[in-house]
Amino acid sequence: MAVDELDTRILRLLLDQPRTSVRECARILGVARGTLQARLDRLERDGVITGTSPSLSPAALGHPVLAFVHIEVTQGHLDDVGDALAAVPEIIEAFSITGGGDLLTRVVARDNAHLEDVIQALISLPGVVRTRTEVALRERVPYRLSPLVESIGAAAGRPARN
Repeated sequence: MAVDELDTRILRLLLDQPRTSVRECARILGVARGTLQARLDRLERDGVITGTSPSLSPAALGHPVLAFVHIEVTQGHLDDVGDALAAVPEIIEAFSITGGGDLLTRVVARDNAHLEDVIQALISLPGVVRTRTEVALRERVPYRLSPLVESIGAAAGRPARN
């Protein structure tokens, strides 16, 4: 889906001020409320905007340890293991990957002992061959989308090359 300059202005505003009302966003952007709502509806329908839930901190919820666990799976069991991972609350993301391993999970834990318990539970899942864990020491670049939106907005404002 192609986004234009107004779309990128809307997205930047939503990222910077996520609790702002539609009416206030329209005022800030200098567009009619109906125009803004139509754009928001299209961005949601096209999958650009995927949710409106708050961003939560696992650390503030008592799970300050973050680890990335690579999981190697017996051939033919990727879907089964993926389904089983969904039942582990400490797994906050899981992806099928290429390279060393079949799945990459982002795991949070209360402490290192709890992390070990989670890893042992993963190892015991049918179809899991082995795991490899990397513990995050410090976040260097937090999850962000503003620079990407800025880049897309800049590209949308440039004339097309022949």
